[in-house]
Amino acid sequence: MCDFVARTGRLQQRYEDGCRLVAGCIPFRYRNSDDGGDYNSEKVVEVLMISSPSGPGLLFPKGGWENDETVEEAAAREAVEEAGVRGILMDFLGDYQFKSKTHQDEFSPEGICKASMYALYVKEELESWPEQETRTRAWLTIPGAVESCRHAWMKDALEEGFCKWLQHKIAKGEVIADED
Repeated sequence: MCDFVARTGRLQQRYEDGCRLVAGCIPFRYRNSDDGGDYNSEKVVEVLMISSPSGPGLLFPKGGWENDETVEEAAAREAVEEAGVRGILMDFLGDYQFKSKTHQDEFSPEGICKASMYALYVKEELESWPEQETRTRAWLTIPGAVESCRHAWMKDALEEGFCKWLQHKIAKGEVIADED
């Protein structure tokens, strides 16, 4: 049984210029391409996506950024609440604007949201997490994630944010995260 619950309500929600501020992440890991565990085999990057309780297609964890936390803390919290993963929050991937059909309120009557997205290197998959009853997890290759992505802005975050970030890190020869 999960020993913590997801935050609910809008009392602490941040807004800026009529936009609801949202934080999220693209959780990722490495897998050996041959699945044989050979140290010299090529590494494949997989991203973690989650199902939506409100319809088809897959999503990246994201949710409201609240007044009592930094944007980074909000992104990491959403990864735990929605996807049941913890890890190392890496670099900022960009801000992505979208219109929410379900989150229109007095502070954002048009439902405009601005999502600050981060890369999250997954170190731990939790056996139980707050939203496990309404969400399933799926590890996908990047092409599979692009194909399965429910929202165009999330596809942009993956292709324009995450993939460019990853290519930049690889080109500079930087270690993305400790691989154990």
